[in-house]
This record gives sequence, C-alpha cells and structure tokens, in this order.
Amino acid sequence: MISTDQVKELRQKTGAGILDCKKALEESGGDIGKAIDYLRTAGIAKAEKKSGRDTSEGVVTSYIHPGSKLGVLLEVNCETDFVTGTDGFQRFVKDVAMHIAAAAPMVVRREDMPQSVLEHEKEIYLEQARQSGKPDHILEKIVGGKIDKFIAENVLLEQAFVKDPEKTVGRYLQETVGSLGENVAISRFKRFQLGEIEPDKGDSA
Repeated sequence: MISTDQVKELRQKTGAGILDCKKALEESGGDIGKAIDYLRTAGIAKAEKKSGRDTSEGVVTSYIHPGSKLGVLLEVNCETDFVTGTDGFQRFVKDVAMHIAAAAPMVVRREDMPQSVLEHEKEIYLEQARQSGKPDHILEKIVGGKIDKFIAENVLLEQAFVKDPEKTVGRYLQETVGSLGENVAISRFKRFQLGEIEPDKGDSA
C-alpha cells in the first residue's frame, strides 16, 4: 500500500504529478530511489518524442558570480512563451548558467566542437602515448579514450552536472523536457572572466 507521505516525498524530490508519483511507487514496490529512476526514465522517453519540435520562444539570461569577476550569458529556447514563466523552466535556466560559470564548457554539444581543436588534442595525446612507450597497435585506442574524456569535460551537454554529478547536463535537460511537457533547447552561451583572454574556440551556438 502506497502512503500519502511516500507520494509527497517523491513529489518534493522530482516535481512530478501526484498520479505519476503514485504509479512510479507502485511500479517500484514503494522504493523511493527506484521510483525516481522510473520517473526519470519516463521523462527521458517523453523528451525524445518532443526533441524535434520547434523552439521559437525562450529567454536570454545572465548570471554574475559573487564578486562580479565571472559572468555568463545564456540563451535557452522552448516551444511556448507560457513555459518561460514557469518555476521549472526558470530553475533549469539558472542551474545551467551557474553550471557554465563553474565548469567552463567550450561548446554546447559534441558536434559544435571545432575539428581543429580535436585534431590538436589528438596530436598531443598521440605524442604522449608514443613517449610513454605504448605499442603502436593500441595507440589509436588510447587516443580515442582520451578524446572521449576531453569531450566529456568540455562539451556542456556531456559534462557531469555540478549540482548532481550522478547525471550529465544533457540528462538534466531531458528530465526538464519530460517534466515541462514541451521541447527545451540550450542554444548558446558566452562565459566571461575578468582579465581572461580566451583563445578562438569556435562558436558555442
């Protein structure tokens, strides 16, 4: 028997509706952790269905880190103007802006990473592997693994979310789409740090 307190606790943790929370708890035998996973999975499934929808509305927001020496400009889009005013959307936008300030991603998504940057990194990793005496037949595998790590550390959607490192920013985006009920897209950002001169890393849009 699922109690009201269990439903309330799950709603507080996930922001999902009462009926969804009750179903998730029933499906997971009353286990809160499993119920959260169930809702996240359901949210991702809903998000995938909505990912092709047009996102012509949205907001441009700014975040200035305490001390006023670090700031972020961020554009996040959605389908309707109504959603931009919801707590869920506003919380997501603020969280992503703060994450960008803390984690300093280079681009939004993997395909945005300039090929010249990847080639430069590959050259460095290849030379490092050779100098360490690794055999030639595993060099490509070593370099490939290092490139994957470089992308995970520098692509916004693939970075571990600073407020919950158990998931990526991309996963957080999918959960937000699922909870809001319409498509949401992180369009572009710019991170500014006092006195920092950034190399040309390509457009993050």
